[in-house]
Amino acid sequence: MTKVRHILGISGGKDSAALAIYLKKTYPSLKIEYYNSDTGCELAETETLINRLEAYLGKIERLRAAEGSPEPTPFHHFLKAMGGFLPSPQARWCTKKMKLDKFEEYVGDDYAVSYVGIRGDEDRDGYISSKPNIQAVFPFRKNIWSIDVINKFLHNENLEQITEIYERLCPEGFLKEEIMDTVKKPITKQFFYSKKMNALLDYDVKLFNHAVFEFLKTTDYPVGKLDEFPLLDNTDILVKDDIFRLLRESGVGVPAYYEEIPFEVDGETGTYCRSRSGCYFCFFQQKIEWIWLYEQHPDLFKKAMEFEKDGYTWNQNESLADLIKPERIRQIKLDIIRRQKESRANNKGTTLAEILGDDIMCTNCFI
Repeated sequence: MTKVRHILGISGGKDSAALAIYLKKTYPSLKIEYYNSDTGCELAETETLINRLEAYLGKIERLRAAEGSPEPTPFHHFLKAMGGFLPSPQARWCTKKMKLDKFEEYVGDDYAVSYVGIRGDEDRDGYISSKPNIQAVFPFRKNIWSIDVINKFLHNENLEQITEIYERLCPEGFLKEEIMDTVKKPITKQFFYSKKMNALLDYDVKLFNHAVFEFLKTTDYPVGKLDEFPLLDNTDILVKDDIFRLLRESGVGVPAYYEEIPFEVDGETGTYCRSRSGCYFCFFQQKIEWIWLYEQHPDLFKKAMEFEKDGYTWNQNESLADLIKPERIRQIKLDIIRRQKESRANNKGTTLAEILGDDIMCTNCFI
């Protein structure tokens, strides 16, 4: 039997932490390797969460890029190599250099299933390796498979093979004819990949997963090398509320940077915190999160300011020095107070994570 490693990256964020807890509780037979990519630039609250998780899960392998470098952190090392060019949404070299490259080196040429904590209420795809020996799986979603697997599985050139698999697996019953009609229907501009996938998932998630698994056995994908895969019968869909519940019930707890801290401006009150994990200077932070960093971690904010030179800034068109001018802070806080009032009036959540959402980020950073 070909050896396949099961690997889960602990980023220090809520979703990857909850995924590790969920898999340990739900699928204890999976022998999962946990790892963390240490950038040297995480918040102390992030390190606390990782340490708590290690006590709950067992060993978490600490990966650190640029080991042996004279620079104080991996980020300093690669920033110097990049000539002082700060990472940005358009040039996210930090993730590749400090996380992805080190992760792929850790896996090497082994077959590996990488478990990724994209939630069921998120419309995005996470890390998909360019290396064929690493396959991403998304246990929190209705569709646990990555887009490359779906596109290959449903491709018209495999229509005959998929039809044969479904004929073999689909139980006799009043829906079989409808299901088989959908299976046999080719992909067109009107009946595109996601439409066909969702139709088959709506009929029977487990049947779809088992059909994909049978197909993968004829490919070189890592999951296809397994004798069995317990997630095939998984029908759980976990959303944000489930994530916080898992963290609290496990005793690991919610990362401290999610704790809402009240502030007052012009006699009005609001709250702020951080909406996600990541380096303290992450360029995906919103303006109010930079203000949170300035007021709650002034030493780290000062370090982030020191990186801004030679025309490079973390925020487009605004330096951190300009961001913390008293009137600018007032404007940013009043804007959040306004948005929190609107959310409250519409019976929606008022935390930064709920207002800002999770979609404005590097989807690879949280492996």
